Amino acid sequence: MDEETPNRTDDSIVCYAPTMITTNGIWQGDNPLDYSLPLFILQLTLVVVTTRILVFLLKPFRQPRVISEILGGVILGPSLLGRSTKFANTVFPLRSVMVLETMANVGLLYFLFLVGVEMDIAVIRRTGKRALAMAIAGMILPFLIGVSFAFMLHKDTQLVKLGTFILFLGVALSVTAFPVLARILAELKLLNTDIGRIAMSSALINDMCAWILLAFAIALAENDVKSLASIWVILSSVAFVAFCVYVIRPLISWMINRTPEGESVSEFCICLILTGVMISGFITDAIGTHSVFGAFVFGLVIPNGPLGITLIERLEDFVSGLLLPLFFAISGLKTDVSAITGIGTWAILSLVIVLACIGKVAGTLLVSLYYKMPFNEGLTLGLLMNTKGLVEMIVLNVGKDQKVLDDKSFAIMVTVAVIMTAIIAPVVTTIYKPARKVVPYKRRTIQRTKPDGEFRVLSCIHTPRNVPTIISLLEASHPTKKSPICIYALHLVELTGRASAMLIVHNTRKSGRPALNRTQAQSDHIINAFENFEQHMGCVSVQPLTAISPYSTMHEDICNVAEDKRVSFIIIPFHKQQTVDGAMESTNPAFRTINQNVLANAPCSVGILVDRGLSGSTRLAANQITHHVVAIFFGGPDDREALAYAWRMCEHPGVNLTVMRFIPGEHAFDQTPSGREILTVVTDTDRDKQLDEDYVSEFRSRTANDGSVVYIEKVVNHGEETVAAIRSIDPIHDLFVVGRGQGMISPLTAGLTDWSECPELGAIGDLLASSDFASTYSVLVVQQYIGIHVHGDVLGTPDSPYQQHDHFELSQMNRRPPPRGQAIFQPQP
Repeated sequence: MDEETPNRTDDSIVCYAPTMITTNGIWQGDNPLDYSLPLFILQLTLVVVTTRILVFLLKPFRQPRVISEILGGVILGPSLLGRSTKFANTVFPLRSVMVLETMANVGLLYFLFLVGVEMDIAVIRRTGKRALAMAIAGMILPFLIGVSFAFMLHKDTQLVKLGTFILFLGVALSVTAFPVLARILAELKLLNTDIGRIAMSSALINDMCAWILLAFAIALAENDVKSLASIWVILSSVAFVAFCVYVIRPLISWMINRTPEGESVSEFCICLILTGVMISGFITDAIGTHSVFGAFVFGLVIPNGPLGITLIERLEDFVSGLLLPLFFAISGLKTDVSAITGIGTWAILSLVIVLACIGKVAGTLLVSLYYKMPFNEGLTLGLLMNTKGLVEMIVLNVGKDQKVLDDKSFAIMVTVAVIMTAIIAPVVTTIYKPARKVVPYKRRTIQRTKPDGEFRVLSCIHTPRNVPTIISLLEASHPTKKSPICIYALHLVELTGRASAMLIVHNTRKSGRPALNRTQAQSDHIINAFENFEQHMGCVSVQPLTAISPYSTMHEDICNVAEDKRVSFIIIPFHKQQTVDGAMESTNPAFRTINQNVLANAPCSVGILVDRGLSGSTRLAANQITHHVVAIFFGGPDDREALAYAWRMCEHPGVNLTVMRFIPGEHAFDQTPSGREILTVVTDTDRDKQLDEDYVSEFRSRTANDGSVVYIEKVVNHGEETVAAIRSIDPIHDLFVVGRGQGMISPLTAGLTDWSECPELGAIGDLLASSDFASTYSVLVVQQYIGIHVHGDVLGTPDSPYQQHDHFELSQMNRRPPPRGQAIFQPQP
């Protein structure tokens, strides 16, 4: 072997013993790295560890995972570590390349099968002319640039026919990576915007065109045979696709239909399909196209539904997490950046990157301007369509295997792909700032919602388990023709590291179609529950939304939706849930951070719902629910907001409300607040007391003839008496509505915060939510929006009590139903 050029197959003959798979062990004098299996395990470990470290390092720069995986291969390959002959011959010797590439291609086979399973072809049918025109325009110009570039390079590379060379380079430059684009859009918070939907639809069409062109390119790549063979390859590929659509798909549908409803698909069926992936790959490889084409087509014909969900859940983590990085790493291992020598070559490389980018941008921009889109958005779309990834890597690898590309051309094209994809996220972030609709609206609190106006609520949901109690709460909030409730049901989904999980276009899928994976099944379950609620209630409108983002920035999505939809109240689930024995256990620590961030940044009032079931009694009709609600009132903006919500609820014929107001006794002592309390506002005490008095007086006068409302005053001196009074409340109640009490320093709650588990609930909220308290009721902890610390800015808004007139504007005055009897007044010492 030539010592100067390790791992060069052109001038080396590799001999290996077929029996050398596993070692007898180091104690027998064997070197494990001389055997295939231990060496493969070491290589796989190195690849996964290197790529994961790079993912971590590049995360702040918003780089997609594909960049880390290719760079991992480049680092391990001849460009960097592989320059050491000893490293190359020990860790990546030539005899191991066959095993490594075989496993990488098996991973690729199954990954593209999963991509096919998850891809909804119906989306392509439903995409408008705009997306179709953008996809085609975005392909034509880069393809033409690829053609001109092919003429320049082909003078040096006389290995292949010019036509084949042109086709390979054209496809490599014109393709858009759909999974990578989906991930970038999600991280930039553009997935659910108009620009995101157009980009996704265009990329999907672009991907399908790329596959067709790839099949043609491979068919034409056989140089030694006559052109007649290429025609046979194309015809047999078309026959294979027709066979899959008209024979395989009905066969799989028949197998699924034989499965009893509610039962999972049989093991035999799963094994048959997994074997079918291999057979499809073998057939397409045998007829002359690439094996991944067969796997992809086979995945496309799998009917959507439980079978697709099962396949994805069983395969995705293993394939995406372990085997797929191997394929990208091999692309990097084959890339020798040192092969790009001379100023002229680097100049060509720069020219290709610039021209290919300009081609995509120009094509997309022209179409967007034709459709009267803003210049800024057209430019952003053009940049987004430059995303490269899996399909381009397959094109380049096939091109290298078929001797269409030499080492130099391959290295140039891989470098182009990495650079073009790497610059997308930072450039788009700099160029495209979505126009925030800063429309000042005054009704950001429940208290200020007009009595005859629409009440807008944003309900955040992590899992379907959150849904029943939230719906019960909204049902009890008394939607009427005069004051209907508009609900935005926001399903919060974590953006995981798996690019293929982003292949679902949530907003364009027809309702009623089977879900494609577990996340979408949950979304469908949540949407169905809210739609049923909307149909049965009346005076309620529901708009389901899905936010896909990392937990660290999820609160931004919640706050942005709240601001865009101009809601008055956000309901978010508490991060703990009740176990069978009544204790409270944490579901996900990230949920707590989301809640704290929402409380700090929300543009309206917020309620944290501690869910202990709020189903009410069994009922025959929607208006026959019965709830016993307690509103606890100490004073301050949060308590007034809690009372405002309870007031709205008590209008419902099935809701009985008890308002318990705590008044300091003669011996109430001042207590300095504990350092652990979260104080964001120091209120003007006298002013607040006056607002409290006015508000409670108004509430009592308006509910004086309402038999379903009970008003109680409790005189207490310190925290222990407060706890005792709360514990004495009749256990018939099923919901407590309390203010968070931020910024309020009260002797009546002194000492309660010292043992708080969850300070974000406030002293009373934390007490009621704790496991050692009675566990038969739910708790809604309310924080009123007061116009400070919205997205880090100090805002003074008309909602703030400091900018209002001396008397508080009482918006609920005209909202009372006809009298239902005498109010019960029970002053207690």
